[in-house]
Amino acid sequence: MPIVTSTEMFKKAYEGGYAIGAFNVNNMEIIQGITEAAAQTRSPLILQVSAGARKYAKHVYLMKLVEAAEADTGLPICLHLDHGENFEICKSCIDGGFTSVMIDGSKHPFEENVALTKQVVDYAHAHGVVVEGELGRLEGVEDDVVVSAADSSYTDPAQVEEFVSRTGVDSLAIAIGTSHGAYKFKPGTKPQLRFDILKEVEKRLPGFPIVLHGASSVIPEFVDTINAYGGRLNDAIGVPEDMLREAARMAVCKINIDSDLRLALTAGVRKHLAENPANFDPRQYLIPGRDNIRDLVRHKITAVLGSNDRI
Repeated sequence: MPIVTSTEMFKKAYEGGYAIGAFNVNNMEIIQGITEAAAQTRSPLILQVSAGARKYAKHVYLMKLVEAAEADTGLPICLHLDHGENFEICKSCIDGGFTSVMIDGSKHPFEENVALTKQVVDYAHAHGVVVEGELGRLEGVEDDVVVSAADSSYTDPAQVEEFVSRTGVDSLAIAIGTSHGAYKFKPGTKPQLRFDILKEVEKRLPGFPIVLHGASSVIPEFVDTINAYGGRLNDAIGVPEDMLREAARMAVCKINIDSDLRLALTAGVRKHLAENPANFDPRQYLIPGRDNIRDLVRHKITAVLGSNDRI
């Protein structure tokens, strides 16, 4: 099966009340762990690449790794650019074989966001590629995307119809209280997502796929392991998984997960090296990290996303 777009995935997810996991990838072990879990659970899958991942691993290496994962598993896999900041990077990914791109114009005023997003949509659709746009700004840090609390903003539901109709985007990322990175909420506070905004967006865009960024839950098991072996993540607080599951039952068809993968990999590697200090073989110390990712993604698919047995 060739690498696919997310169109059919989102249609089935919306109708079925579940979401597709969009997992950020940076190297072979991460891709292997994610795709092994998806194959075991018979789940459709989005593998997404940030600008930082392209710089680190190079476009051609990531393409070949994803093609290998598809050949190995036979899964329907969508390859997506996460947080494309301009037309040029979106065009490069489209020309280079990606089946989906995100153009993040959320830092711009509304009219500039519309113009930039439409430019990408026009080029992408002419090449059979789908596009995700964004309205509202999430607080936090992801690669080169840095948004302070003062600069963050919830999505205005009154703008979504105009934005979608004028740009022609295929899905829309909205800001309802999630944030990028492991430090999402202050210690002692109870995380809350603005489901009232999501419901209003769903009412204004019936049947249209919505996306949540910054949706890692910061699994305590991995945080505790990292802290036990020299880490400093004591105050890391993520998005409660029951809130993500509720969002997946509504209009949210794509949920992005990155920080949880990094924590899972790091916890496995740190623990193994601490217990085997003379080990210098990456084939051995990367295995626990890869296994952690596989177990994490399997849990996300079955307990949070609800995308298991959907192939």
